[in-house]
Amino acid sequence: MLSFVRFRWVDAVDILIVALLAYYFLRFLKGTRAIRMLYGLFFLVAVSFIARWLDFKALGLIVNSLTTVWIVAFVIIFQPEIRNILSRFGRYRPLRFLLKHGADAAAIDEIVDAAAQMKDHRTGALIVIERDIGLREYIETGTRVEARVSAPLLVSIFTPPGPLHDGAVIIVGGQVVAAGCTLPLSEERYIENALGMRHRAGLGIATVTDAIAVVVSETTGKISFASRGALLSGLTPSQLKYNIQQALATEL
Repeated sequence: MLSFVRFRWVDAVDILIVALLAYYFLRFLKGTRAIRMLYGLFFLVAVSFIARWLDFKALGLIVNSLTTVWIVAFVIIFQPEIRNILSRFGRYRPLRFLLKHGADAAAIDEIVDAAAQMKDHRTGALIVIERDIGLREYIETGTRVEARVSAPLLVSIFTPPGPLHDGAVIIVGGQVVAAGCTLPLSEERYIENALGMRHRAGLGIATVTDAIAVVVSETTGKISFASRGALLSGLTPSQLKYNIQQALATEL
């Protein structure tokens, strides 16, 4: 009965590619605001199919109109996440030789050392390490430093009443490029309710780009680490070093 259906090897490859794209797309969106909206969009699409199957013309017309609106809203609202997905194509192994590393081993040790000192003295800090996605638009909001990463330099920048202690430090290739930088704030509700502006900014930059951020709380002295839209809090210096090394070594 189904003899007219011819399954070719090209069809198998096609199905595999679509499945992989869907898997990595959903994995990227997991834990973000976009995933909740995506569930709602899937629900509308399912209702649309049911309405067509049962020939509910009025319901089908309404649901199809809503589906179109949701797709447009999805693209507009989550433009930063979509841009992040597209920019990550450059991080595949064949292209990585064209890209610079976020920080060397010595720079990582200096960052961890500075975080440990600021943790002990409850000095608030926000340190961002650029990876493959350029942070030029955020660097330009701060003051140029162009100095080799060192723990004394980082501690001095964030120690009040220094003029740059409230902003973020951005590190590129083992150098403190700028300080006092302004970053995008995360809109996650639990961040807004439980943590301060530094944590929201650290998570924000780690959501819209592939950068990683180290945050030291001025209130509690706790060290936090942000990467890929997730935030780990209450880390020890050794745990911080491990997470930075793992993040910088991770390849898609």
